[in-house]
Amino acid sequence: MTPERPAGAGAPSTNRIGPVGSVVASTQVQAPRHTRPTAPKLYAALDLGTNSCRMLIARPLGAQFEVVDSFSKAVELGTGLKTSGLLSHKPMQRTLQALRICRAKLEQHGVQNMRLVATEACRRARNSRDFIRRAQRETGLRLDIITAEEEARLAVVSCASLVAPDTEQLLVIDIGGGSTELVWIDLSRVTPEKRRNRILGMHNGRFIRDALPGQPHVVDWISVPLGVATLKDYFCEVEDDAARFALMSWYFEEQLEAFAPYRDATAHKGFQIIGTSGTITTVAASYLRLKRYDRNKVDGLVMNSDQVDSVIREYLALGPIGRRQDPRIGRERHTQIMSGAAILTALMRIWPTDRMSVADRGLREGLLYAQMSGDDALDLEA
Repeated sequence: MTPERPAGAGAPSTNRIGPVGSVVASTQVQAPRHTRPTAPKLYAALDLGTNSCRMLIARPLGAQFEVVDSFSKAVELGTGLKTSGLLSHKPMQRTLQALRICRAKLEQHGVQNMRLVATEACRRARNSRDFIRRAQRETGLRLDIITAEEEARLAVVSCASLVAPDTEQLLVIDIGGGSTELVWIDLSRVTPEKRRNRILGMHNGRFIRDALPGQPHVVDWISVPLGVATLKDYFCEVEDDAARFALMSWYFEEQLEAFAPYRDATAHKGFQIIGTSGTITTVAASYLRLKRYDRNKVDGLVMNSDQVDSVIREYLALGPIGRRQDPRIGRERHTQIMSGAAILTALMRIWPTDRMSVADRGLREGLLYAQMSGDDALDLEA
């Protein structure tokens, strides 16, 4: 299995919701007819991944946005994909039902500005184009299958506000269901007060590898086709819990050999890791001993490698039954938390750091920032 560096994403399309069973493609943003001219427009972002179908509806609010409605459902679209190379019937049925709920929410709020995307499972499946056409026919929603580069770029954009002022070398990691994206960015040529806006601007176009004055320099990036679902499937026949975890972690590390910063043992000044994924937010919630998940406490939390390692050792000590019963992990995540933890362990082993920022954000937030920035709807001076 070879990590990919796609040529780049095409120009993003904008969807206008039309009559049931249809979506009209448009290159112009359409203002909702039922809202007052002075009211902020609503934007939607939908992320159909290997495991989940998730959507946010939000309005611009200063330099950020305010979430109006959300949806998340574990559809496990990638089930069986490793062996057959195809999206299977039952996962597709679950996904279509989730998309119908999303369609109803979009209609309820009168959303006209949206970006609906599919990621790794649809990138890999031989029948994904047929499924996308069926989804449009049956739900009225047209999804774009985006490249791994655009997915990585939008994950970086979503994390802009978490970049510390003294960060000069930034590694953003996004652990998904079917793939893991890593982006290493050199910010040393950008003045601290401009770093957030410069990173937000990365949504437009491809990664810039040239070291330009005043601009973020993408040293390297990689998309490893192993996420919490796909990595788990590779080692599902290993019965011993600890042995399976160790094998997953070392196997993932082997896939990073082509990633240039992996081979660089130089100590970097102002190095920061930002991690965005359900795995990382779950580890953070477990570290905080939260009885109920609280995004305000998790998003932006800084953890070091010892703290991450302590939580993961606790997961191992619990075993499969204990993890299933642990309310901090949740019944939807307990079967895949150790594959995600194996990926995180490998990354923290390679780049031990006292500053890993936890991001409860990702592709959906990046999609929203990209749309709003493209419309000049954000007050970036706020």
